This record gives sequence, structure tokens and C-alpha cells, in this order.
Amino acid sequence: MIDLYTAATPNGHKVSIALEELQFPYSVQALSFDKREQKAADFLRINPNGRIPAIVDRDNGDFAVFESGAILIYLAELSGQLMPHDSKGRSLVMQWLMFQMGGVGPMQGQANVFFRYFPEKLQGAIDRYQHETRRLYEVLNSRLGEAEYLAGDYSIADIATFPWVRIHDWAGVSLEGLEHVQRWVAALEQRPAVQRGLLVPRREEDEEQLVKAAQTMLIR
Repeated sequence: MIDLYTAATPNGHKVSIALEELQFPYSVQALSFDKREQKAADFLRINPNGRIPAIVDRDNGDFAVFESGAILIYLAELSGQLMPHDSKGRSLVMQWLMFQMGGVGPMQGQANVFFRYFPEKLQGAIDRYQHETRRLYEVLNSRLGEAEYLAGDYSIADIATFPWVRIHDWAGVSLEGLEHVQRWVAALEQRPAVQRGLLVPRREEDEEQLVKAAQTMLIR
């Protein structure tokens, strides 16, 4: 059994989607940003960085894993799925996973903050992060013009990137002209496991949790 500590944010949805795709049994521990439960002592013992998501694998000596990318790798290796076994295929997945972790997530996250929540309207910061997010989307579009999925076959690289791209409007970034990204998003939205994962913890809390996540970024 996997215990999933999460909230309805893109990083949280990465892991719930993966768990649904892999059909792992798991329980959901929804953390409230409003109550700052991610900073509580009990949770900090699981993730010293005080962020969601995190998991505890009860079948592996209560082993805790934090950082969404590390969790996806752990689950893929545990299951033998969503990650190729050959070195080149594995490397390709890891490259696109790192592209999301080091690029799409941080840049779009900053676009979200400055576009939606920052107390001052800093147009220079808004423009920088929106333009960089759009540039990264264009890289995705180029890749998806060559392959159906980011690493060729459906993998944790797609699972990591999709929850961010699907909320592009929240960052004020358009997908106009990115036909391959649009095709990819539409295809993933049709996957039953993706649909189920997006409901964790509850779909109607998505906007509220995004607001709380942004506020947390401002005060951390």
C-alpha cells in the first residue's frame, strides 16, 4: 500500500495519475495549504522540504519518497512500467522528465505567481516567465511532431509534463499554433487513469489549491 500525501496541484496530479496508471493500491492524505499542514512536524519527517507530493511505501519498510520526479521514477522502477528497460530508452525518458522538472514546472510556476497572485503587477517578470514557458512549449511541440509521446512510448515523462501544460491558461500562456501539443493534451485527457488521477484529492478544489500553492510560494 502506498500512502500519497498530496493536494490538487500539477505536481500532486503527477503522482496520482501514475498510481492510477500502474493500478497500485494507495490511500490519499490530502494536505491543506490553508492550515499549512505541509509544514507540520509529522509531514516534515516524510519530506524535509515541506512540499507536496510525497509517498510512503508501507510494503517497503515505510520507505518515504519526496520530490515528484523522484516519486515517478521510484514507482516506474517498482512496477517495471512507464520506463523502458534499455539504457537509451531509459535515458530518453529521464531527459524529458528533467526537462519538465528543471524547465516547464519552475518557469510556469513563476508565470502563475506573477500573473495571478503577486501583490504588485510586475510586467517585466510576467513577460519573462510567460515567454519562457511558451518557448518550452514550443520545444515540446517540436518533439511531439516527431513522436506520439515525449519519449516515444507513453511514460512518466508525459505524466510529469501533462498536468502543467493542461493549466496553461492559468499562467496566461496560449497553446495557439502548437498543434502537436494540443493533440497530445487531448489524447492524455482521454485516458481513464489520467481522468481518475485528476480527481485526486477532489477536482472542485483545483483552483483553491492552486491559489494556496501560489501563496505558499510567496511566503516561504
